[in-house]
Amino acid sequence: MEYGNRIVSDPDIMLGKPIIKGTRVTVELILRKLSEGMSMDEILEAYPHLVHNDILAAFSYSADVRARK
Repeated sequence: MEYGNRIVSDPDIMLGKPIIKGTRVTVELILRKLSEGMSMDEILEAYPHLVHNDILAAFSYSADVRARK
């Protein structure tokens, strides 16, 4: 999954945290919701402006960030 066109970081939005482009939904929020047991379908229902590939992009982004450490 190429996340470059879906995940952006802007110091003026959410303090520069990585977000889904065009939203204020952070990668962190998506990962926290999943870790709390929320399903992908439940996230998409709760945040209807997201699409399935946005969640996959959050996974891909976080894996790349972790691999750099």
